[in-house]
Amino acid sequence: MIKTRKAINNRHEEIISLIKNKGFVTVEEMANLFNVTPQTIRRDINFLDSEGYVSRYHGGAGQSVSTENVAYRHRKELLLNEKKKIAKAVASMIEDNTSLFMNIGTTTEHVANELVHHKKKLRIITNNLNVAAIMSKQKDFEVMVTGGIVRSRDCGITGEAAVNFIRQFKVDIGIIGISGIDLDGTLLDFDFREVHVARTIIENSRKVYLVADHSKFGRNAMVKLGSITEIDTLITDMKPPKQLANIIEHNDINLKIV
Repeated sequence: MIKTRKAINNRHEEIISLIKNKGFVTVEEMANLFNVTPQTIRRDINFLDSEGYVSRYHGGAGQSVSTENVAYRHRKELLLNEKKKIAKAVASMIEDNTSLFMNIGTTTEHVANELVHHKKKLRIITNNLNVAAIMSKQKDFEVMVTGGIVRSRDCGITGEAAVNFIRQFKVDIGIIGISGIDLDGTLLDFDFREVHVARTIIENSRKVYLVADHSKFGRNAMVKLGSITEIDTLITDMKPPKQLANIIEHNDINLKIV
């Protein structure tokens, strides 16, 4: 039997919109914004969580749990300016003659677009055909594409062939995107095959750069990739929630906010 969601009021709609935009919002932030008590916000969150609109966490709320990602064509349009700023910052951190892994994701594609204009000599290994097409426009780049199964929805390559290809290399920097970062630092994604490839990239990179806009903070996905403690630098557009920020600081992870 399909559950019918209960009606929501204007504040509930605004809370849902706010969380969709920011990924995670604290009770204190919402109480100040809506000029109500923290107790009122907690009741709102409990209701919205029970109806499946958001997910309740200690100290706030994030996007609702899902087993499927947003369609690729829609992800390309979400937080476009923020992704471009992140990409520009990453490109400025890449030195000449660097070897790179780059995985599947709209933000990594923006990084590719920025790197093309830097006219550096780079070696790139990727399981993202969109990244390969962008990077191959620069004649000074050496671009290698993994084998494997090509997904029609986003031109990403997954499977054991992709994993085995990546295992043959040890590169300077792995640049990875992610679907969600739990507030305890767990890195999450929606496709276990994609996670397997990203896991191999982490294991075979001397340094790992995680590119993630603020909507990924507190966002849930079903498949565990690893922990944020395994990365060297997080490049994002907004300060992470306090719980996650504490983990980043405690583990000496470089945090670059654009």
